[in-house]
Amino acid sequence: MRPPDHPIRPAKAEPGTAAKTSPAAAFALALGAAALVSVLTVLFSPVGLVLAIIGLILGIVAMKMTKRPGLTGKGVAIAGLVLNGLALLIALALAAGISTFLNNEDAVNRLERQVEDLRDNLPE
Repeated sequence: MRPPDHPIRPAKAEPGTAAKTSPAAAFALALGAAALVSVLTVLFSPVGLVLAIIGLILGIVAMKMTKRPGLTGKGVAIAGLVLNGLALLIALALAAGISTFLNNEDAVNRLERQVEDLRDNLPE
């Protein structure tokens, strides 16, 4: 008689061997966290954009890898996909906002005036 499946170990793992988490899923999650932090710091948003794209690709690869026997990490891959997708959306929205602002001549002129006013008010 076969013992019941343990809730942590998937049923598709071979008996006697522990299931391994997909390395691609772990990297997708790590890149997702790094991309989100990079995008939210605004200064590093281009780096975050690149990390998010790489993380999305790794997340998709990880989802396919978790279908293999002995590999787990579907939840980790999904979390990586969510974080990378969120970072990608924020980076694209930020890029669109900056390009819209820079293409608005009145906004650029206001910014230049404010910079000149601040420069004039600096102590000597």
